Formats: sequence, C-alpha cells, structure tokens
Amino acid sequence: MNRRSFFGAAAWTGIGGRALRRLTWLAAVTEMTDTNPSFAKETLMPDAKIVAELAPTGVLRAAINMGNFLLVTGKAPNGDPTGVSPDMALAIGARLGVPVKFVPYARPGEIADDAEKGLWDIGNIGAEPQRAAVISFTAAYAEIEATYLVPAGSPIKSVSEVDQPGKKCAVTARSAYGLWLENNYKKGELVQFDKAADALAAFDKGGFDAYAGLRPGLIDDQAKRPGSRILDGQFTAVQQAVGTPKKNAAAFEFLKAFVEEAKAKGLVASFIERQGTIGRLSVAPPA
Repeated sequence: MNRRSFFGAAAWTGIGGRALRRLTWLAAVTEMTDTNPSFAKETLMPDAKIVAELAPTGVLRAAINMGNFLLVTGKAPNGDPTGVSPDMALAIGARLGVPVKFVPYARPGEIADDAEKGLWDIGNIGAEPQRAAVISFTAAYAEIEATYLVPAGSPIKSVSEVDQPGKKCAVTARSAYGLWLENNYKKGELVQFDKAADALAAFDKGGFDAYAGLRPGLIDDQAKRPGSRILDGQFTAVQQAVGTPKKNAAAFEFLKAFVEEAKAKGLVASFIERQGTIGRLSVAPPA
C-alpha cells in the first residue's frame, strides 16, 4: 500500500482527531517531497526563533477563510478543510517541522479581528490595507479576478461604467474585493451587506446597477439570473497572501521568502492543479 492509500484507509478506520491531524501533516510532507522534488531541496530553513514565533503552542495554528470557495474546496475525512489555502498552511508547517491545526473562520474580516488575540499564528486571506494595520502580509501566492454582474437589460458594457454618479453597487462587506471598493469606489453608491446571499437578494429585488464579486462565483450567479451579464475585465485582482500578527517580525521575513520560493518552484501551481481550480485561480507573479 502506498503512503497516500495508507492515509486514506487510516482516515476511515477510526483514528482519533489528534492522531489523524498528525497523520494529515505527515502525508502532506510526504506528498510535497514526492511530487515537488525541486521544492524538497529547500535552501530556506527556519531557525529556532522563527519556529517559536510561528508555533508557540507546538503546532502551527492556521486561520482559514472558509467562505472562499476557490481556496477551500472540500473537507478531509476528519473534518479539516482541504484546498489551496490549507495546502499552503500544511506546506509551511512541513518546512517548520510542526503539525498544523486549522482554525476555521466564516469570513476573512473575523480573522483580522482576532489577529492580536493569540488565537492563530498564520492567516491565509486577501491582503488589504485595512487588515495590514494588525497583520503583516507576504506578497500574494495566488490571485482571483473580481468584477461585476449587471442585471438583464443593463446598458453598462464595461467595468469603468459602474463607478459613476447615480450608479448603485451591492457588495459583501469586509470581503477583500469589498475592502478594495470601499477605498476606490468614489463616484457611485456602494451598499455593503453582511452576507453575499443578502447582497444578491437585494440585487435581485432591483434598484442596483451591479453586484460585485469574484468572477468564478459570478459565473454560477449569472447562470441563475437569465439575461444578466458578467462584465469583461476586472476592477481588481484579490491578492491571496499569508499573514501573521505584527509581533512576529522574524517569522514574517521567513514567510515572505517561503511564498516566493513556493511560487518559483511550482508548489503553488501544483496545489491549484491538484485542487481542480486551474483557470479560476492563478499563481501570483513574483514580488
């Protein structure tokens, strides 16, 4: 039985939660070594100070935004999230030589709220100025295009026509693209909703010229609304990065270098391929 088959079998035979998380980590280490030989030959190795900063409890506590359907695409048999974001956390844990404990959050803003409470060590969310007040962010490891959905019969043809006097746009509050619009949507009226479902419901009732979202999600939204259109182009690309609380200065330098190495050596690309998000999620360019 190969290593991956053993993990699958063990996961279904009643291994306890803590042991299974340990096994998840070991399986991830093995798979990254086997499928990414260039990455396995790392030159960037953390010292004891970095490990102490990033894993003060003996495990790497990784805050994961469960609301991002491109970065979290499923669950493991033990209930842990799977996807590109959890894969990145497991890769960082592997390099540090510690197990990973996932700390799930429903929304990215909640991760930022807890940045100074000592509840997580790294947070994989979109890097935005508002969040950077309490979190140090690496350069992006992946990008997601954000654009607008317009209702049936709309005369709007381009992204630049949405932020104009008299135009009204619905968006999910505290999303990465929502934070970008909060800073950059200047001429029209931006209406923020706590949940995407609420924003879409308001959009469906009429009175809105556009609904802002991530292009892959808008594809499904458009399919449910005959006559609606997704505008070509983008108003921003959401930069998915690795963050750590501001106090972790030494660890931040390590994380920055790790992300650049992971992009350059194909690790991020391999995660995107394995999770089936090619064409919807892109490897970010070098910093």
